[in-house]
Amino acid sequence: MERSRTALAERIVERRAGVGDPRALVGEMRRSVLLVPVDGGGLWSARSGGVRWICGFTDEAALARFALRHGPGGRPVEYAALLGARLVDEIVPSLGEPTGLAVDIADEDGSMFFPPVTGIVPDGVAVDRDVRDGGPRA
Repeated sequence: MERSRTALAERIVERRAGVGDPRALVGEMRRSVLLVPVDGGGLWSARSGGVRWICGFTDEAALARFALRHGPGGRPVEYAALLGARLVDEIVPSLGEPTGLAVDIADEDGSMFFPPVTGIVPDGVAVDRDVRDGGPRA
């Protein structure tokens, strides 16, 4: 029997299909517990396009698919279960560099990126804060 998707995974499917409210998706991410692999005491992340991406997964099956393709293969993966709001409100600002959240990245049709922009991360660490405020500050 296939396990049902989490509410966040459902919102991701909706947005990828071009329906659903983006604000509802962000809200669901904030309310969801995400599984984040731990590597050497820190949260597993990757860098791309000048952004550090914390990799989170909606459930153990999504994490296992990732681990088989990009991790230690069949060995268990240590992970932390963290609320999405804690990731974007506390952890992202503490890293001191543009950081977003990449969810279910092993699932081609079910992945979603939450970039470090206003409305997702705190305004003080959002990469678009100067643009939103009318330009760079002197």
